[in-house]
Amino acid sequence: MRASGCVLVKLLITVALLAVGAEAFAQAKTSPGAGSAIVVVETEKGNFEFETYPNEAPKTVAHVLGQIQKRFYNGQRVHRVVAGFVMQFGDQQTRDMTKEKMWGRIDGPKVGVAEFSKLRRHTRGSLGLAHNGDASKADTQMYVTLRNAPELDDKYVVFGKVISGMDVVEKIRYADRIVRVTVREAK
Repeated sequence: MRASGCVLVKLLITVALLAVGAEAFAQAKTSPGAGSAIVVVETEKGNFEFETYPNEAPKTVAHVLGQIQKRFYNGQRVHRVVAGFVMQFGDQQTRDMTKEKMWGRIDGPKVGVAEFSKLRRHTRGSLGLAHNGDASKADTQMYVTLRNAPELDDKYVVFGKVISGMDVVEKIRYADRIVRVTVREAK
């Protein structure tokens, strides 16, 4: 009786591990129509990855990938976290703690166009670029939505979505460091 109980416990543990592994694998898959570029964001809390949408937001995706190629985001800090809403980074001043009062206030290079899409909406894990009221003037500051946020649709361009590591995004707090941002090809 005792041996069969141990076997049952081992079986249940194996099934649970397989379920967790399957969920992680499912999260890492890209959605139909996603581009081949997967962005990997390494933070001090762990890593997350997001797919990009070059078909719906070609200039926005090219803008972000260009900044990544220049290592623009490396070493920055998260300058905005609104619990249950968004996590935001992308201000080059955040590398300097003495400029903390100015974080999020300085504009970077602009995209120059607002690429709204009816296909890509603000669901949990969506990425968009912040702006001060004109989506064509979005710059380098990107955010990740922590919940569905339909109030942002048609006001901010969705250019990507987290496909793995959303648990990491939810752990990130104000002033946490973005170690490095790189690009890999989708599998």
